Amino acid sequence: MLDRNAHVGVVSEPRTIQVEKGFLTFFAKATGETDPVYFDEDVARGAGQPAIPAPPTYLFSLAMSAPAKRGGLFDKQNGLGVDMARILHGEQSFAYYKPIHAGDVLTLTTTTSDIYAKKGGALEFIVQDTKAVDASGKLCAEMRSVTVVRND
Repeated sequence: MLDRNAHVGVVSEPRTIQVEKGFLTFFAKATGETDPVYFDEDVARGAGQPAIPAPPTYLFSLAMSAPAKRGGLFDKQNGLGVDMARILHGEQSFAYYKPIHAGDVLTLTTTTSDIYAKKGGALEFIVQDTKAVDASGKLCAEMRSVTVVRND
């Protein structure tokens, strides 16, 4: 069982990451996007975008590519130390305040907001909230993800 008191409220270190065009288009293809705005810069600009935009759930993938150490799910020294083989994807939700595009530099900060158990502790749910701000400090998006840990 996770120590709720030790982890809830922990805020990660800020992780700065550039939104790469190649990773964006790969994600768009992998998620079945067919709109050329996600693949072609000229089409994106023609649609009024400054560059190729990020598909709606891209932030989850971006956060996974820049894992937190402090409060991170898998970090055994500074995080929760969860065994990847025991997790299930619970849910995720997003709130966007500003579009994300290829070339943007984002800083991600993740807070462990809650940990609770069900089925007598057989399942634990870790709720983490990630904020993404751009280089000017403007909030671009918030993401909530729930990870389920099997303790059988």
